[in-house]
Amino acid sequence: METTRLIMVAVGGQGNLLASKVLGEAALISGVPVRMSEIHGMAQRGGVVESAIVFGDATSSIISDSEADILLGFEPSETLRALNRCSKDTKVITNTATLPPFTVSIGKGVYPDVENIKKLIKAKCASLVAIDAMKLAKEAGSPMSVNIVLLGALVQSGSLGFTKENVIEAINRRTKKAFLDMNLNAFELGYEAAQNYGN
Repeated sequence: METTRLIMVAVGGQGNLLASKVLGEAALISGVPVRMSEIHGMAQRGGVVESAIVFGDATSSIISDSEADILLGFEPSETLRALNRCSKDTKVITNTATLPPFTVSIGKGVYPDVENIKKLIKAKCASLVAIDAMKLAKEAGSPMSVNIVLLGALVQSGSLGFTKENVIEAINRRTKKAFLDMNLNAFELGYEAAQNYGN
């Protein structure tokens, strides 16, 4: 079975771990072998959280530099920071809504221009889908559903080897009932945004 290597980068509090669990569940439902590892920087709000997920036949969940097939970025500057994991064949999906770090808010750093981030990604990778996941999450009912919006965009790329229906089933299994309708809505909005990207 072909191997797909996915790197997910986020800022603490954006729901990277729930997104990983949903993808792992979807893989199990689909009969796709899956291995995961998570690197928590300062995983409390504001710190960097990275997940590596390998789908298909693989002996390790470690994804070395230039080995990612897909990079999913929950925050644009974190996507840029993870570009070394990409190659000319990598698909990149990123949120364009920024969460500037503390150093920027106190005037000790400068946040990179998002349009410039997009140019740098396009120059290095096979493709880019850049959507304002925060706007879509709010439309779905909560800014906390950015992670599920981005999962919708990821699944629409068709790179994971399992169906949209199986991911929806995984969201049903892994989401608290109080947030289920909102998350299903967020997933659909992300899916549609990726489908229409560039049109």
